[in-house]
Amino acid sequence: MFHSTEPRPQLSREEKVNRIVAVAVVMTGVTMSAIDTTAVVLGLPVMKNDLHSDLISMVWVIMAYLLVTTIATTQVGRLGDIFGRVRMYNLGFALFTVFSLLCGFSQNGSELILFRVFQGLGGAFIFANSGAILADTFPPQERGKAFGYNGIGWSLGAILGILVGGAFVTFFTWRYIFFINVPIGIVATLIGYYMLKEKSPRVKEKLDYAGLVLLGAGLFAVLYGTSNITGSGWDYTFGLEILIGFLLIISFVFVESRVDHPLLDLSILRSRILTASIFAAFFQSLATFAVLFLIIMYLQGPRGFTPWSSSILLVPGYILGGVVAPLSGRLSDRFGARVLSTMGLSVQIIGVLIYLTFGLSTSIFVVVLGAVVYGSGNSAFFAPNNSAVMASAPPKAYGVTNGLLRTMANVGMLSSFAIALLIASVSIPRAAAFQIFVGVGKISGTLSQAYIRGMHTALVVSIALLLIAIVLSVLRGKEARNAPGAARGMLGSKAN
Repeated sequence: MFHSTEPRPQLSREEKVNRIVAVAVVMTGVTMSAIDTTAVVLGLPVMKNDLHSDLISMVWVIMAYLLVTTIATTQVGRLGDIFGRVRMYNLGFALFTVFSLLCGFSQNGSELILFRVFQGLGGAFIFANSGAILADTFPPQERGKAFGYNGIGWSLGAILGILVGGAFVTFFTWRYIFFINVPIGIVATLIGYYMLKEKSPRVKEKLDYAGLVLLGAGLFAVLYGTSNITGSGWDYTFGLEILIGFLLIISFVFVESRVDHPLLDLSILRSRILTASIFAAFFQSLATFAVLFLIIMYLQGPRGFTPWSSSILLVPGYILGGVVAPLSGRLSDRFGARVLSTMGLSVQIIGVLIYLTFGLSTSIFVVVLGAVVYGSGNSAFFAPNNSAVMASAPPKAYGVTNGLLRTMANVGMLSSFAIALLIASVSIPRAAAFQIFVGVGKISGTLSQAYIRGMHTALVVSIALLLIAIVLSVLRGKEARNAPGAARGMLGSKAN
C-alpha cells in the first residue's frame, strides 16, 4: 500500500474554483453521454416506426456513434496535446450540442445515422480530453477522487436517461431525447470557454492520417460484416469483410510502429502499469457491454418486459454505482489501483454468476440483486483504473494517453456489442433477435429456452474475459503517485 504522510499544500481560492469548474464541466459531459446512451436504446422502437426505418438501420443508430468515438478518440486526444485540451474539449461540446439538435430534427433513418456520426465526433473530443483536463487540474495523488466524480456523472446520466428518456418516449416524442442535450450543452460550452484554464504546454506533433484511415476502415469492415451476418445469416462475402477488417487492423499496428507520430504511440506502453491498466479496461469493456445488452434482451424477450420496465430494473445498480465510484476513487488515491480495481472486477464476476441463474421464472428481486452487484463492481473498477493510467502517463501526452484508454475501451464495447447480437441471433431466429433488441418483440416457449441457453454461454465467456482483466490488474504493479516523477512512470519495472 502507499499513501503520503506529507501535508497537502493549501490551495488558493482560484485553484479551488478551477478544480470545481473542471470537475463540474467534465461531469456534465459524462452525464450527457450517459443520458444519450441509455435514452437512445429506449427510444429505438418509436424511432423505427416514426422514421419508417428498418431494424438493422436502428442498430446502426447506436453502432455509428460508438464507431466514430472509437476511431477518433486517440487522434483528437493528440489534437488536445497540440492545440490545447480545454479548447478541444469545448469544441467537442459545441459539436455534440449542434448535432444533437440535428438528430432531433432527422426525417429518416439515414439522416439520423449521419448526424449520429458527427455527434460521435463531438463525443470523441469530449472523451479524449476530459481525463487529460482532470490530470492537468489534479495532482497524481488526488486523481482517483476526481475520476470518482466522473463515475457519479455516468451513473446519474444513466438513471436520468432511463427516467427522462422513458418519459419523453411515452408521453411526448423521441426527439426530445436529443433536444435535451441542447440547453445543457450550450451552458456547459459557455462555462468551459470562459472558466476552464489551459494548463498544459503545447507539443509539436503531426497527425497520423494513415493510421486513422487504417483503423477506421478495419473496425468498420469488422462491424459491418458482423452486423450483416447477424441480420442475414452467414455468407462468404460477409466473412471476407470481417477478414479484410482484421487484415487492415494488423496493417494499422504494423504502420504505427514505423511512423514518427503514430496514432497509437507504442512507446507509451513501455510502462507496465499503464499497459496493464489499459488492457484491463479493454477486456473489462469487452466483457461488460455484451452482458448489459444480453440482460436487457432477456428481460424484453423471454420475460416480456417493455424497454422502459427493463431499464428501470437496472436503476438500483446505477444508484449504488454512483455511491461506489467516488469512494473507490478516493481509496485508490491512498492505496493504489491494483487492489481496488481487482476487487471491482471480482465483484462483477459475482454479478455475472447471479445472471447465470436467470431463467423463465427468476424473481424480480434476483434480477435487481444481479444489477446491484454487477453495477457496484463496474463502478469500483473504473475510477482507480483510469487514475492509474493518468498517473503513469507522460505529462506532455495526457491527451493521447487518455485517448488511447478510451479507444481501447470503445473497441471492447463495439466488439462486445457485436458479439451480443451475434450470440442472440445464433440462439434464436435473426429476425426475433433484432426485434427483441429494439424492443418491438418478445419470444416464448422453446425460443425462450434457446435464448437463455445462448445467453448463459455468452455469460461464461464474459467471466473468462473478466478473469483476464483481473490477471492484468494484479500484474500491473504499484503506482508511485506521491513519488517524484510519478506522472512519468512507476516504481521501476519489478513485480510487486
